[in-house]
Amino acid sequence: MGSEEEFFSEAAKEHAGGIDTSVPHSARIWNYWLGGKDNFPVDRAAGDQYVQTFPGIIDIARLTRYFLKRSIAFLADEAEIDQFLDVGTGLPTVDNTHEVAQRLVPDARVVYVDNDPLVLLHAHILLTGTPEGATDYVEADLHDPDAILEGADRTLDLSRPVGLTVMGVLGHIENDDEAAAIVARLMDGLAPGSWLAVADGSNNISTEFSQAQHDYDEGGSVPYKLRSADQVRRFFSGLELVEPGLVPCLEWRPEVAPVAAPPTVQPLVGIARKNA
Repeated sequence: MGSEEEFFSEAAKEHAGGIDTSVPHSARIWNYWLGGKDNFPVDRAAGDQYVQTFPGIIDIARLTRYFLKRSIAFLADEAEIDQFLDVGTGLPTVDNTHEVAQRLVPDARVVYVDNDPLVLLHAHILLTGTPEGATDYVEADLHDPDAILEGADRTLDLSRPVGLTVMGVLGHIENDDEAAAIVARLMDGLAPGSWLAVADGSNNISTEFSQAQHDYDEGGSVPYKLRSADQVRRFFSGLELVEPGLVPCLEWRPEVAPVAAPPTVQPLVGIARKNA
């Protein structure tokens, strides 16, 4: 992995003052697990410790990104959505939401939401879309869905359907009722015909997985709650899940059969429609 100096351009350094490099951050740790360079030694140390106890986290990180691409393609193509709200976007990698959406719908409008200064830095410098479309960034906390909706309203037309994606971040809301209420509030602010795509929880929370997460939580990072299928299913309350429902990632409308045996631990994923 490269050092932070390899990433920061002179323009970027002007905006980098708010980045705390002494505490690990989930967006940067996931960037490290995905092979990115936009992370710091403290993030790499936390990521390595997690992998040592539970190597399957690398599969989970990659499968979550895979599902993001699949869900955006489904929403833009089959569901004919041209507006997207990506909450907890994390650091840019390959095939970000606006890139996938605007390849299929050049005039698609995309709003990213995160609260990490390094993500904000990337957003200012790298997240540019097609001339026909629009790409914007909202700095807001997942605990404040009203601020998210208010910020999104600057770029999106919330009177029309929107595709909301929430990938691998709801575990940062430890209380189940609060997490479900946040998702419900976000969907309440979107028009009928909007969609929700979620990747969270796991089909198999092993002892090793639980121990790795416990060690991670104790290491200074924002804690993350591992949820079962029944707990994740609450996020879709009042919505119509499309087939095949809430399933392990590689079972959600696979384009091709896996060439190797799928990992035993996968994120749970689903996409649902708001009908009223």
